[in-house]
Amino acid sequence: MASTFPFAAIVGQDEMTLAIQVVAVDPTVGGVLVLGDRGTGKSTAVRALADLLPPIRVVKGCPYKCDPERPAAACGACGHNSAPKRLPAETRPVGVVDLPLGATEDRVVGALDLEKALSQGVKEFAPGLLAQAHRGFLYIDEVNLLDDHLVDLLIDVAASGENLVEREGLSIRHPARFVLVGSGNPEEGELRPQLLDRFGLSVQVQTPQELALRVEVVKRRDAFERDPIAFRAHWQAENDKLQKRILKARKLLDQVVVSDAMLTLCARLCQQLGTDGLRAELTLLRATRALAAMQGSKTVRPEHLQTIAPMALRHRLRRNPLDDTDSGARVQRSLQDVLAA
Repeated sequence: MASTFPFAAIVGQDEMTLAIQVVAVDPTVGGVLVLGDRGTGKSTAVRALADLLPPIRVVKGCPYKCDPERPAAACGACGHNSAPKRLPAETRPVGVVDLPLGATEDRVVGALDLEKALSQGVKEFAPGLLAQAHRGFLYIDEVNLLDDHLVDLLIDVAASGENLVEREGLSIRHPARFVLVGSGNPEEGELRPQLLDRFGLSVQVQTPQELALRVEVVKRRDAFERDPIAFRAHWQAENDKLQKRILKARKLLDQVVVSDAMLTLCARLCQQLGTDGLRAELTLLRATRALAAMQGSKTVRPEHLQTIAPMALRHRLRRNPLDDTDSGARVQRSLQDVLAA
């Protein structure tokens, strides 16, 4: 952990850090896509996400981190063993797993354990990155450069919540529910629409232009690289506050009320912007509820929608060749029209 920049020390990218906290409160929001200039802290913020995540209870010894309280959603081994007695449990940290651009399909989905097969003659499955990311976060840096066959694979698994591997005489099915987090520079290529739609929130980051802010970013990064342990110790109290805020918001989440009037606002906004399907409305519902819980409110209000709407909708807009307005500004403009109606 000493090699990870503290989340609380990140400065100058408020929209990005807010989006990450929202999905930490409610993973069903659907993940975060972070697009912007190189060197703006995209990867730093995502990898620091582990600071905000309290440990989870898992079935003891399970490579897929099955939930002992939900045997019906467990892998084959855990589900089978749950019949006679209660599953033994242990605590593990939530995984934030990196998916490298050059990863093979076997590395991602899992494959036959060749070492055991050759040395012991045992046919055993070696879980891949999807198994490690179950009940956690899967991070793809430069997601817009990901190979098409891996994009197809991720779309299938994200839709089903399961990973099915059938090869080398093995047939393995295990749960694979994770929050997808991606980052990239849009100048280097665009995402396929099918994958883009899988991200609940999308944020844009830019190089800070305020001189004092630039200086502060450089000072903090330099201090961290000189002595990571001391720097993390200095920010530990702030990190702990953030984690407690996330925990408190999670507990409050079920009590937050989203009125029919607020849902109508969300639907009218999406209708006016011409978004496809109803995933946009669901994202607005979940994300505004999570934001309200973070702020200690039991009711979603228009100001919550104003904060969340650009992040939830900017990547769902159809391109208009006659309107070169920033997509976030288009969302805000439509939102003002809807609120004024």
